[in-house]
Amino acid sequence: MEVIKVGKATLTTPEQLRAYHARIRPQVLRRLDEFRATWERGDEAVFEELVFCLLAAGASALMGLKGVETIRPVLWTASAEELAQLLHFHLYPMARASYIVAVREVVQNELQGRLRDWLAQFADHLSRRDACVQKFKGIGYKEASHFLRNIGFRGYAILDKHIVRCLHVFGVLDSDKPPSTRKRYLDAEARYLAFAQQVGIDPDELDLTLWASRTGYIAK
Repeated sequence: MEVIKVGKATLTTPEQLRAYHARIRPQVLRRLDEFRATWERGDEAVFEELVFCLLAAGASALMGLKGVETIRPVLWTASAEELAQLLHFHLYPMARASYIVAVREVVQNELQGRLRDWLAQFADHLSRRDACVQKFKGIGYKEASHFLRNIGFRGYAILDKHIVRCLHVFGVLDSDKPPSTRKRYLDAEARYLAFAQQVGIDPDELDLTLWASRTGYIAK
């Protein structure tokens, strides 16, 4: 999935936000369609997205993309040590490699490779995210939200540093630091969803819009 360059923007008012969103909305909708298509490509594609989120956490989306491309040929077979060698450019090669192997073992052995069936069983989006945090080593609430959004589930706030800083500028959040507990995450997410309704922008579109305003591109 290639990066879509859209250009940065300084957003301090709802009017500026709506104008920027309107300008890049075709690219935003294209990316959201691509996320939904990931689910349709099957369990291996969904697992690869989980690996991407593990690699992007604490690093960057671009590093996550590079990491997945690098290890894709041996993703299902390589040991943690072998993955770490391939991921030598990552900020945390051994830690991320260990997480990948741990999660792979859960998917292969506990879920018998049927990751989509496991995800689809949950009645609501909160229990689905909670289950991901509990099941997969290295996945917190931000990463779980990121993963679920990237495979087509809607309505999650991905409260990474870019989004949180934007929300702080708009006065939505009191702090520019990402929330550190489940309670704080849910509170910040509720504020995010209320802000999306206030400015009249779909929450999933708002996430990619705010992220692009800070980075200049739409990744995933």
